[in-house]
Amino acid sequence: MLKKELRQKYKVLRQNITTTEIETLSLAIANEILKLPIWNKTYFHVFLPIEEQKEVNTEFILHLLSGKDKEIVISKSDFATREMTHFLLTDNTRIQKNEYNIPEPVDGLEVPAKKIDVVFVPLLAYDQKGNRVGYGKGFYDKFLSQCKPETIKIGLSFFEPEEMIEDVFESDVLLDYCVCPNEVYEF
Repeated sequence: MLKKELRQKYKVLRQNITTTEIETLSLAIANEILKLPIWNKTYFHVFLPIEEQKEVNTEFILHLLSGKDKEIVISKSDFATREMTHFLLTDNTRIQKNEYNIPEPVDGLEVPAKKIDVVFVPLLAYDQKGNRVGYGKGFYDKFLSQCKPETIKIGLSFFEPEEMIEDVFESDVLLDYCVCPNEVYEF
C-alpha cells in the first residue's frame, strides 16, 4: 500500500480503539520493551502522545525509564523549519500542548541529537522491513538522520506490520524494532 492509503487506514483503526484499550495495550507495549537489549544505554528519547490521535500512551515507558535512572529526552517541534529541539525531562520541566495538541516542553536543558542512544518513534503504520509511516511532515526522519548511526530506533504500534510500504523514500530512516502489545519485531 501507499503511505497516503496507510495513513487513512490506520487513523480509522485508531479511532475505533477505546481509551481503556489504549491504556491496556500501552501497558502491554511497555512490558514488551523490557525484553529489548537497550538497558545498558543512557539517553532515551520518548514522544509524548497526542491523545486526540489515540497514540500509544508512553507514560508507562516514562515510569520504566525513570525507575531505571535513565536520562529522558523529549522534544519541541518547529513547524516552520520542521526541526525538533530536544530537552532533558526533569521534575521542573513544564509541558504545554502546541497548536496541534502535541505536548511539548516549554524550555529546559537542551540535548543534542548525537547524544541520544535510543529513540521511541511514533508511527501510524510500518512494514515487515522496518519502514514506517508517520503523519507525513518528516520531523522524525530529519531528527533520526541527525542521530549517531548506532542510535536504536524503536517504533511503537497497537497493530501488526503491513507486508510492504510501496512508496519508500531514500531519506526514510528504518526502524530497528517495532514493539506491539504481544510481540517485538526486529528488522
